[in-house]
Amino acid sequence: MQHTKYSIITLMVLLGLSFFLKVQAQGLLEGGKVSGNFQLDAQIYQADSAIGANEVAEKMLMNSFANLIYTQGNFSAGLRFETYLNPLLGYDPLYKGSGVPYWFGTWRNEKFEITVGHFYEQFGSGMILRAYEERNLGFDNALEGAKVVFKPIQAVTLKAFAGKQRYFWDKGPGLVRGIDGDLSINDLFKPEADLKTRIDIGGSFVSKYEANEDIIVNDTSLLILPENVASWAARININRGGFNVYGEYARKMNDPSAFNKFIYKEGESMLLQASYATKGLGVLASAKRTDNMSFKSKRTETGSTLDINYLPALTRQHAYSLAAMYPYATQPNGEMAWQAQINYKIPRGSKIGGKYGTDIAINFSRVTSIEKEVADGETAIGVPGTKGYTSPFFAFGDELYFQDLNIELQRKFNQKYKILLSYIYMKYNIDVIENHPGDPLVEAHIVIADMTYRYDAKNALKLELQHMSTQQDKGNWVQYMIEYTIAPRWFFNFSDQYNYGNDNKSEQFHYPTLAMGYTYGSNRLSVSYGKQRKGILCVGGVCRTVPAASGLTVTLTSSF
Repeated sequence: MQHTKYSIITLMVLLGLSFFLKVQAQGLLEGGKVSGNFQLDAQIYQADSAIGANEVAEKMLMNSFANLIYTQGNFSAGLRFETYLNPLLGYDPLYKGSGVPYWFGTWRNEKFEITVGHFYEQFGSGMILRAYEERNLGFDNALEGAKVVFKPIQAVTLKAFAGKQRYFWDKGPGLVRGIDGDLSINDLFKPEADLKTRIDIGGSFVSKYEANEDIIVNDTSLLILPENVASWAARININRGGFNVYGEYARKMNDPSAFNKFIYKEGESMLLQASYATKGLGVLASAKRTDNMSFKSKRTETGSTLDINYLPALTRQHAYSLAAMYPYATQPNGEMAWQAQINYKIPRGSKIGGKYGTDIAINFSRVTSIEKEVADGETAIGVPGTKGYTSPFFAFGDELYFQDLNIELQRKFNQKYKILLSYIYMKYNIDVIENHPGDPLVEAHIVIADMTYRYDAKNALKLELQHMSTQQDKGNWVQYMIEYTIAPRWFFNFSDQYNYGNDNKSEQFHYPTLAMGYTYGSNRLSVSYGKQRKGILCVGGVCRTVPAASGLTVTLTSSF
């Protein structure tokens, strides 16, 4: 394979360079520091036709990586070796193989930071640029090129970069370039003053160049596509005492692509967040409008790869399995979202709060479509090769995408016993989010009880109970998990999910799993055996499909 050839060449060059430095430049290496981390995920699969787990030809699949970073004074360099032999089910088969897809060299002083090779970067909240990695999703859109950070004075930070995005073992076709600036008003005018109000402003510009190609729509029209697509964003952050307000607006020129069905419409997104925090109380409110803001370095890409930007989901990221069964995925083609949360601690020693106090968290989020109208001179909404549509900025659409009301209580009764109780009422548009046309809106009631009893400083027992009641999709679910921990080394647990409310009696399956783990310093080994249901895994509004599976899973992590 081509990437394997390049990987071997890269390793030879790095080994040769390392030998040269060791022999010829001992002064550089003396005092240097090497750090890194390693992870291996392997799964041995068993066919289970009942739950839809198919036969795997290799029997065992594996994802693994190792990061190595060398630091000496103002200089640092590193690489990441990855191997997928072959990729775990649910990860894109294009990851198959081994190599060094990520390497970098960085030099910095008080004013400059210069990076060549691969790098990650984010401007503002990421609405026009976020290059990052989320290994659990198999997502990595690292940029390969050069980046410069310049701090002429304390109040100003300037960034500039140019590069191409990672596309599995290759690079995407689009060239991405950007500049960004941050200005602290306080540090600019009174850098030594202890002012109660702080104001920071920033602005960004990102462009993508991709050569034109023949795209035919409606079987007759050959589109003339923009080779350069520009975007810009402006942001402000105001902080005073416990109050904080953040606002950002982003705009993108017309960018016909497979994701928006090749319409010539500009995109825009606005994010507003306000929060207040004081002893025992925290309040957060946020709102976001997104319209035609998919931004990729390859116009024909429709998956989650080659995203230039990131559109955060204004919904709570649930940690418990049944609550996370219906996660929300951001809809770049148009959504109106808002979220509010209140955290309150009932004081210690009160009748209701108890000896240690009681924590209450209430969160509500709602996401709908945007209102779309026929554009001037057009006959319909969203026709390929046209202006697409118009949309009033503050108008909510009629279609509900997602709604989540959740209430959580946490209370510690004594030094040994604590409990978490949670109730969630969720509405989930499976038609839109998972592209299941005709499926009804899912309405689910979820209750969770998480109890921990600590016998002593080392031994603890945890019991987790979950129940989801719904008449749509596959019906009611119940889950329980019991875990015993011997700190700081061992844990053992057993869990089971049961789809007892499925209308199809032949699909009322159990998904039992037995797991254990051992930790020694910065090393952790975990082993589990059981069944995994088919579903969706999301992190921050970016998702991947998790297939049904059965078998043994081993995970090893280490850092140094």
